[in-house]
Amino acid sequence: MPWSVAPLRFGRSWIVAPDARTLRSRWDRLVAAEGAEREALFRPSRARTPASAVVALPGRRTGTVRWARESGPCPEPVRIACGPFDEQLLLPDHRLIDHARPELWRVAGEPQLFAVEQGYVPGAAGPALLVTAALPEGRSPGGRPGRIRPLFRRPGGLEPNLAPGLLGFLGERYEHEVDALEWLAWTVAAARPSPAGCRVPIPEDPEVWAAGVALGRDLVDLQTRGALTGTKPRLPGGRRPYVRAAVPPRPEAMTYDAAEEALCLDEGRISPVPAEAWEFGVGGARILEQWFAHRTAPAEPGSLDAIGPAAWPQEWTSELLDLVTVLALLGAREPERAAFTPEAAGSTGRAHLRAAGVLPPPAGSRRPASVLDHQEEGPEGQFMLL
Repeated sequence: MPWSVAPLRFGRSWIVAPDARTLRSRWDRLVAAEGAEREALFRPSRARTPASAVVALPGRRTGTVRWARESGPCPEPVRIACGPFDEQLLLPDHRLIDHARPELWRVAGEPQLFAVEQGYVPGAAGPALLVTAALPEGRSPGGRPGRIRPLFRRPGGLEPNLAPGLLGFLGERYEHEVDALEWLAWTVAAARPSPAGCRVPIPEDPEVWAAGVALGRDLVDLQTRGALTGTKPRLPGGRRPYVRAAVPPRPEAMTYDAAEEALCLDEGRISPVPAEAWEFGVGGARILEQWFAHRTAPAEPGSLDAIGPAAWPQEWTSELLDLVTVLALLGAREPERAAFTPEAAGSTGRAHLRAAGVLPPPAGSRRPASVLDHQEEGPEGQFMLL
């Protein structure tokens, strides 16, 4: 997948929140402020200040006047993958985002999927590659930068982001037509972390490939919350998590009772929660703990980050139940995924791909494609003539 993009860099945390109501309240508070107060609340950075002249994000109809003069309504928040398995909402205003990676916004939307390469953490367990249908922030829990690799280079699922000749090479080897989604499924099942990035073995045995693809399709469907099958992930009857004691208005700690298989948010309790869900981690960090911390971390008084729900919303509990389900199902498949090592796959070396003309990919495949079907507004309402 030659074309990759660095993680987004927001520059200010208040433009992201788990719920849309919070983002609209923050926007209204900033618009109501004037002068020095507005600038302080904005949190200027080297890339963005209230005086910055910025183009609109591709596909977004948001204001392009300088933020110092903004007085309009809040734009509709968009769902993003804010870290592994943590979908939140973002204010999609380019004037507020230090580095939004516009090339990703141009190709987002069905049937696009984003493979997010996790930053390398020596000895850390968990998958090296995650897949999301939402636009990903792309940062790993350990803080090490990874890479975002869109499955397609153009909107509408056009032009797979694969080295030219790879699908033909695989189709000839396995004696059937291989498409981009099949490649992605294999990669999710077989990718391994390394200091140089994800390593993906390509097996010689068609049966090994088929088994990996079947597993990978299940993993991709789980990670994208049923985007492939259209069916929401569910645990078997009797193993589905339920709220046994209500989550308090402002929980301060999340713990796990292994004997009772219970997830505890202070006196609130959710069970059964399999140990696989509690222990599931990426980049050396437990996903459940990260998810909870993103919703309960203290904010600076008087800042826009301090504007949020007065009490724990019911929607967060529903999201937590869904997350426990996904992590439990993924954790149960980890032994299968771990079995697809390069040694077990009997993998093809890079020399075979070079001999077939697949590697190295041409320089043009490493750059974003030209996408000219988006009307993109420039600063102060200008439009570019093509």
